[in-house]
Amino acid sequence: MEHLDELDLTLLRLLQQDAKMTTKELAAELNLTISPVYERIRRLENLGYIRQYVAVLDKTLIGRPITVICQVSMRYHNEEFIEKFEQKIQELDEVQECYHMAGQVDFLLKINLKSLEDYHDFVKYKLSKLDNIGTLNSTFVLKEIKHTLGYPIG
Repeated sequence: MEHLDELDLTLLRLLQQDAKMTTKELAAELNLTISPVYERIRRLENLGYIRQYVAVLDKTLIGRPITVICQVSMRYHNEEFIEKFEQKIQELDEVQECYHMAGQVDFLLKINLKSLEDYHDFVKYKLSKLDNIGTLNSTFVLKEIKHTLGYPIG
């Protein structure tokens, strides 16, 4: 990986806080002209430090207030079954995040839905249809205490 200087790190911090900042606004914050800021952003994108820009939506306002953390344990742990599960999970729009874990469970899923009934249907008609699932353990979020998308930088 290419070394990032303090300006690059500050630029990443600013973009994490507000990705809608214009190049002109970023340049003013960094005491630079627009052109070098633009070039730094393009370089950070090309190097993969900036993967994408997104709008973070309010899950309640868009009608998905129920957050479920689902722990999935597989019956068999060979490469073929794991790859097939990972591929199928990619196709399920309800799954917002999926992590392959070490420990007592194999996969951890974060799912946001409209209702408990929707979760019931998701498990019954979609998740339980995937091959090789041994057990599912679902927990339901009562209150979101902290939710951040940014990483501490430098």
